[in-house]
Parts: sequence; C-alpha cells; structure tokens
Amino acid sequence: MNTLINSASRNMMRAVVLCEPGGPKNLVLTELPMPQPRPGWVRIAIRAFGLNRSELHTRLGLSQGVTFPRVLGIEAVGVVDACPDGSVPLGQQVATMLGGMGRVFDGGYAEYVVVPCSQVIQFQSNLPWDVLGAVPETLQTAYGSLSVGLDLQAGQSLLIRGGTSALGLAAATLAKEIGATVIATTRQMDRINALLAHGVDYAIVDQGEINVEVRKIFPRGVDAALELVGTPTLSDTLRATRVHGTVCFTGMLSNQWTVKDFYPIDYIPRGVRLTSYAGGASDLPAAVLQKYLEQVAANMSTLGPIHTYSLDEIPRAHADMEHNRVFGKIVGVIKS
Repeated sequence: MNTLINSASRNMMRAVVLCEPGGPKNLVLTELPMPQPRPGWVRIAIRAFGLNRSELHTRLGLSQGVTFPRVLGIEAVGVVDACPDGSVPLGQQVATMLGGMGRVFDGGYAEYVVVPCSQVIQFQSNLPWDVLGAVPETLQTAYGSLSVGLDLQAGQSLLIRGGTSALGLAAATLAKEIGATVIATTRQMDRINALLAHGVDYAIVDQGEINVEVRKIFPRGVDAALELVGTPTLSDTLRATRVHGTVCFTGMLSNQWTVKDFYPIDYIPRGVRLTSYAGGASDLPAAVLQKYLEQVAANMSTLGPIHTYSLDEIPRAHADMEHNRVFGKIVGVIKS
C-alpha cells in the first residue's frame, strides 16, 4: 500500500520516448509528467513490459497511424494505482495490451501508463514480474491464432513457421496442450535442440523452402500452419499444407507485410485455406490468462527463455531484437 501512496504523490516518471523513426539510439530515456487518468481509464504502475516486433516496426517507421513523440510499448503488467470511477481496485494486478497503446497514446516503455478500463485484464499471481511481463500479448496472439485463426484440434498436425520467436514458443506450448503434433522451424541449426527441448515433435532448419521436408514427415501436408515469418515464406508454407488444411497469417518477423502482384488462383494451392489473426485485450479471457499463469507456476507450461532489460537498456534490447541476437522473449523490467 505504501507503494501506491508514494507513486500517487509523484509528479514525474521515467519513460523511453521515440521522437522520430530511426535506429535504436532514437529511443531516449526521458522524464515526463505523471499521466492522469480520466473517468473510464486507469493508471497502472508498471512492473514489466514485453517487447514485440510491432514496436520495432514503429521505430523503423513502418507502422501507420503513429504520431511522435511517442512512448512505445503495446503491452505491460503491473498494479492499478489510480482509477477515477473505482471500477478496478487499487493494487489489483493487471495486464494491458494493444488498443492503441504505444501508437495512438503512450504505451508501456515507462514507469506508469494510462489505459481504458476495458483494456485491462485482472489476475492474481506470485510469479516474478519479469515472467508475468513475458506473457500477455504473446499468449493472446498464440491463443487467438490457434483457436480463431486455425481452430486447431487434438490429433491434428501443426507447422509453426518461425518457431524460436516468443510467439512461436507459446503457440507450441498451447498446441501440445491441445494434443497436436508440432513441427517448428528455425533459421539457426544451433536452436534445433532448444526447440525439441521445448516440446515440439519435429524441428526443421528453414533455408527459405521447407515444404519438401514437411511432406517427408506428413506426405499429404500438415493440417494447420501458423505463419509468423511473413510474406517471404507464406507461399512455401501454403505448399506445405494439405488440401482443406488451413494457414493462419499472424506474424511478420521478416518486416515484409504485403505480397507483390498477388493473384490468388496462382498463389494459393487449390483447396488450402488462408486466414489471418489479430486481436486485443478483449480477445484474451481473464480465465485463460489466470489458468496459464497457474500452469507456469506449477511447471506445467513453459515460456521459453526470458531476457530482461532495464529502462535505460531499451535501445540495446531493440538492437538485439532487430538482429535476432536472442532466443525467446525480451522483457523490460522497472527497477524500484
């Protein structure tokens, strides 16, 4: 409770601000006025926040609808320390994500963030904050991709294109819990064993085309495929999928968003279904988040590696993310 009282009396906070698109050095640790919530919004004292490729896209100037200067960050976890309408209890642990965070309004690369009440998910957990910070947006996207995008069922086969990303690892964990057989790809040979240790059934080194290798394992093709690399590999992923199978386009690790001169009849193999997934806080039920956190705490689910950075290390974190220097989830931690 003392933390809440002290934070409420502060006039300034630290935040990482992007004044204009460019390299990691454009992310500058700055002191800003403490944000004040209006009715229908809450202020969260941030404890940790995940870093995502979405923020890399924004820093590079690839995201639409962003105004500068801007505090980046599409997700965060922490405790509510101000809520004008009383709809969320003070001190309540919450996660928040997307809905304009870090683009339309300031996001999670800060000590505090103000977001709509509808954009928070309440939970209870004794897990360390860096672990909690690795979960929300990744879980929401993995859960939505498998359930809405693919309708994955027990006994089916799933290809995860981009398996060593934090999202790929989360999707593999959820898919195995569903009862699917999982193939995951990596571009680096030295990460094959890490994928297998994470629980995937087959790991493939991705050199641009993998459909032949996939069909050596599943001659008819996989039942479902999760495309996380982006448009450069989408055509090959479609060719690795069986007739009446489904490919869900979710990620853009390649930073390439569109298919040039897209002609569907030539591009999509006959009988293969192509869907997509994008969601927000409302697409991750609180019960799903709570159950997942409890499974992590009980060592029943694994997140994969977590790499932590302080606020003043965010430029280095972005450089590591951009150049794929780390395997797993990058998390910013607020040090008290």
